[in-house]
Amino acid sequence: MRGGGLLVAGTTSDAGKSVVTAGICRWLVRQGVKVAPFKGQNMSLNSFVTREGAEIGRAQAMQAQAARVEPTALMNPVLLKPGSDRSSQVVLMGKPVGELSARGYHGGRQRELFEPVLACLEELRGTYDAVICEGAGSPAEINLRRTDIVNMGIARAAKLPVVVVGDIDRGGVFAQFFGTTALLSPEDQSLVAGYLVNKFRGDVTLLEPGLDMLHGLTGRRTFGVLPYAHGLGIDEEDGLRVSLRGTVRESVVTPPVGEDVLRVAVCAVPLMSNFTDVDALAAEPGVVVRFVDRPEELVDADLVVVPGTRGTVKALAWLRERGLADALVRRAAEGRPVLGVCGGFQALGERIEDEVESKAGVVDGLGLLPVRVRFAPEKTLARPVGEALGERVEGYEIHHGVAEVLGGEAFLDGCRVGSVWGTHWHGSLESDGFRRAFLREVAAAAGRRFVPAPDTSFGALREEQLDRLGDLIEEHADTDALLRLIEEGAPEGLPFVPPGAP
Repeated sequence: MRGGGLLVAGTTSDAGKSVVTAGICRWLVRQGVKVAPFKGQNMSLNSFVTREGAEIGRAQAMQAQAARVEPTALMNPVLLKPGSDRSSQVVLMGKPVGELSARGYHGGRQRELFEPVLACLEELRGTYDAVICEGAGSPAEINLRRTDIVNMGIARAAKLPVVVVGDIDRGGVFAQFFGTTALLSPEDQSLVAGYLVNKFRGDVTLLEPGLDMLHGLTGRRTFGVLPYAHGLGIDEEDGLRVSLRGTVRESVVTPPVGEDVLRVAVCAVPLMSNFTDVDALAAEPGVVVRFVDRPEELVDADLVVVPGTRGTVKALAWLRERGLADALVRRAAEGRPVLGVCGGFQALGERIEDEVESKAGVVDGLGLLPVRVRFAPEKTLARPVGEALGERVEGYEIHHGVAEVLGGEAFLDGCRVGSVWGTHWHGSLESDGFRRAFLREVAAAAGRRFVPAPDTSFGALREEQLDRLGDLIEEHADTDALLRLIEEGAPEGLPFVPPGAP
């Protein structure tokens, strides 16, 4: 096999495209297939820096790990990072190229990117046995089809077979499958080979009559029914998959090693980016992680995290409006732990000079760290390695803000004053030894008899999760049929389902 491919589309956003794509990648690589993920255009504040210094969607980095290959910019050539409801930063081949309104992007700029996106896909197909592509939203966004570079546009140009994923847990999956197909043009429909049901609970035999009827209505088969899988804290592109009152992701809090649990509150700032930074905390036995948006929710927290954000100045205003800023200042005065990461680190400083992101000029920070930040037009994209608390640390940086550290104790690229820490480094808590040392410091400052587990490996836990995704595909999908699709393309003679695209 060389250059095979498949597009995993979805009836909606969050139907499960990212995890299904990762699952197929893991299943294929376990069969000895050299496979790579691809998503032509991604809209996400959850991003990652590749070894060559390119910014891509975190979901594609996760899928690359599932495929056991190094992530590159080829796998996500266009990344849109929202700065408001109406505009996004456009990242092309891992580097920012400007800020565009939604109208400006879909009005012409998006179509200009079609050839570079297609070239990236073709380069991957020339290198790998198979490329598993992820769509975005729904392929039946009829208002956007003309400029589409991520769903049926790329499928048509690259002659990719398409499998549509639907989330049955939300209800209405049969209508979604039928309606998605029926809103596509005959040319697009000819590539839609069939469907995958995701997040099914119960007796699958009760579902089978509906699948038979769907086949009769559309002429297309269902390639599998994937059961609902609990506790998959896999990186997502643009959703928290959690309510503000819920525990982070779908993590299960295991019993603590020591006598106490450790409670972590994450301020749910606007335009939150890389919320996956706290996944490693949630993986620790006895650590309870919640997203919060009220000052009273900080009272019983042993650690408060101010996470990254695409809008530091906006996040500062939000913290002040909500009363969270005053609560953070009180915590610092009482010697209670606070960690700021990237934009959160900037917010904890003395002053921000921003003529780039918010164009607000000089804005006072919370004054908890002796740091002054100036926003530069160039974005820092790096994969630093260092040491803190006596342990080796790896991370990645994605920020326009340049920090001038004027005092305190050195902490990675930032500083520490008392029980307040700040750094630009995302992903640092995934370094197991450092995470344990940091949690020991937090527990001591909080007066908790919490003991980090001596053997928690975040990397091993991630591998287990990716293997679970591969198992879901291997055990509950028709893998022989999927392999034929990848190798041979969509079957000939798929029937047209009226009315088609308007």
